[in-house]
Amino acid sequence: MSVATIDHPALQAVLDALAARFNDRLLETRFEKGELSVRVARGDLRPVLAFLRNEQGFNALNDIIGLDNANAPVAGRPRFSVLYQLYKFPDALRLRVVTDAAEDEPLPSITGLYKSADWAEREIFDMFGLRFEGHPGLTRIYLGDDFKGHPLRKEFPLAGE
Repeated sequence: MSVATIDHPALQAVLDALAARFNDRLLETRFEKGELSVRVARGDLRPVLAFLRNEQGFNALNDIIGLDNANAPVAGRPRFSVLYQLYKFPDALRLRVVTDAAEDEPLPSITGLYKSADWAEREIFDMFGLRFEGHPGLTRIYLGDDFKGHPLRKEFPLAGE
């Protein structure tokens, strides 16, 4: 993948550093509305996030967002996407790292990198059923253990079960 030039010097430097370290393992890069998005394979997620935190200074994880792409699949991609919203203080830089996972493919937990990932990973587990390998306590956070299904999956009935 070729790395595009973007009109934000600080984010361009981050993108150049990512490209130098991870070369062709960056599956996709996009720059929109002042934010850089980088798509990586599941196996590269933890190393990329560790690099961004430890060497590029992205010291805050704002959120982790799960998406079910069942109704709008992208050819060749697994059903689910997970977005990691990073922020760099005091430079006010935003960066999104995206990875994809199939229903039966666990993602690596990043609670060792960002403590704030604990709640968000549990929420995605509860609502989508995605597992996070290495999470210290991956249990449901909103719904009871006896609840069947995952309410944010596209096939979950609108009226509930």
